[in-house]
Amino acid sequence: MALSDIKVKSLKAGIKPDGTPTSKAYRVTDEKGLYIEVALSGGKWWRFKYRFGGKEKLLSLGIYPDVSLKDARIKRDNLRKLVADGIDPSHTRKAEKQSTGDQNSFEFVAREWHNKFSADWSESHKSRTLIRLEQNAFPWLGATNINDITAPELLSVLRRIESRGALETAHRVNQICGQVFRYAIATGRAERDPAADLKGALPPAKTNHHPSITEPVKVGALMRAIQSFTGTIITATALKLSPLVFVRPGELRQAEWSEIDLENAEWRIPPEKMKMRVVHIVPLSKQAIEALKDIQPLTGRDKYVFPSNRTITRPMSNNTVNAALRRMGYTKDEMTAHGFRSMATTILNEQGWLGDAIERQLAHGESNGVRAAYNYAQHLPERKKMMQAWADYLDGLASGADVIAINRADKV
Repeated sequence: MALSDIKVKSLKAGIKPDGTPTSKAYRVTDEKGLYIEVALSGGKWWRFKYRFGGKEKLLSLGIYPDVSLKDARIKRDNLRKLVADGIDPSHTRKAEKQSTGDQNSFEFVAREWHNKFSADWSESHKSRTLIRLEQNAFPWLGATNINDITAPELLSVLRRIESRGALETAHRVNQICGQVFRYAIATGRAERDPAADLKGALPPAKTNHHPSITEPVKVGALMRAIQSFTGTIITATALKLSPLVFVRPGELRQAEWSEIDLENAEWRIPPEKMKMRVVHIVPLSKQAIEALKDIQPLTGRDKYVFPSNRTITRPMSNNTVNAALRRMGYTKDEMTAHGFRSMATTILNEQGWLGDAIERQLAHGESNGVRAAYNYAQHLPERKKMMQAWADYLDGLASGADVIAINRADKV
């Protein structure tokens, strides 16, 4: 049973909650690994119990009442997130203790930078960035004064990553380190950015494009296969919408009816679901609206447009569309759920549509976060025309017609 403030306050040394005397410290559990330990001295210590790597571990979260029940739960939830992301909280705490001794150490500055700038990042990007530092940089550079780190020392760390075949990760780590060094320069703890001196020192990383189909004849065959798909209506509709809206797979599967305005033909995805944390408008073509209306009687009363087949309180699996493509005979090297984005951007650019409109419709990142927050509706009239023309083009390919795309210049 969960604790309450009144119950925590009433706990007394030597007497258990049920009134039984005890000559030892005793524990009273809350939820999700959190409990409070009442010592014979009267002190009340918050503890968090968790499992990592198959072992049970314990962390202290402070003393009550300095740390309230609410604060203890917040600390517990933050630690649970680390565990879920594959990070051992005890290792993180040790590293933090080691780095706090020198506020000019690379690790201290890097964690300070991360805490300061990651508030508006997605949870996945936030944790991935920290993990990259913890696994690839802190063990070798963490204790070093950030102003003393040279380009050859940083390159040695990157070469270590490269040697295990993770060239792209090496480039990412160098990019992150560069941001840390520039932050150190801005805060007066470093004089230069050695990461910038390593331009060209690493071989270029190969870009891993998501497999996609872009040849019109093959796109037409794909559209016909989607139209004849014999799975559930939820999966079939998700498949139909994938090429029509070409959002990221995670954005599609988490679509909610409250975000969709069928009357005005718009789907507004809220910032917290977007990679760049900015609202995203998806103009809905007539074909997209038709697909949504087909499924509305089935899921329209629920939260999600595409609920899980196990429970309506969760969205469908992130592998549903990919699994459907495999059932249709497309291998992972031929087509993926993410590949619908590559298909759209390749063909739309070839057709002569405004590049900025395509990029905005793909919700690709704006380097200036403030500007991005105001530009989410940029090129919207053009995008509405483009999305309807795109849906019509796909219909034409599906029918086997010799479709000649109408260029943007022809539409003005």
